[in-house]
Amino acid sequence: MKLSSSAFQNGEGIPRRFTCDGENLSPPLAWSGAPTAARSFALLCDDPDAPRGVWRHWAVYDLPADCAALPEGAGNAGPRSGLRQGENDFGDEGYGGPCPPHGHGTHHYRFRLLALSVAALDLRPHATCRDVEQALDGLILAEATLIGHYRR
Repeated sequence: MKLSSSAFQNGEGIPRRFTCDGENLSPPLAWSGAPTAARSFALLCDDPDAPRGVWRHWAVYDLPADCAALPEGAGNAGPRSGLRQGENDFGDEGYGGPCPPHGHGTHHYRFRLLALSVAALDLRPHATCRDVEQALDGLILAEATLIGHYRR
């Protein structure tokens, strides 16, 4: 599988508009090459360089198997968007853009697309990103990663 964004290339900087210093919009994402057995997708975004361990910025789950993209701002649309999204480590449901501590150096943000063997995850309402991640255990058929970086 391949995951990409028209906003930044793998290994490059994430534009300011997709961060807490800009409009805090989720970037546009597209994917291809999913296994034919995939019944749904989940998308996770985290920062492994956070001072207190991995910081979870976004989790989208139960994306249908025929979905191949998320438009810019999809993670900011709230419950009316139709997306099932976890509560991030900022305490908000949906996308929370890169926001590393000032002077902490470059942080790497991992966008991970996971093709799953089930159509829906069994999660409680208002599940956290961590809950989503734990629910994926044993269900992942394939994974694609896109990494962007940001510093303040």
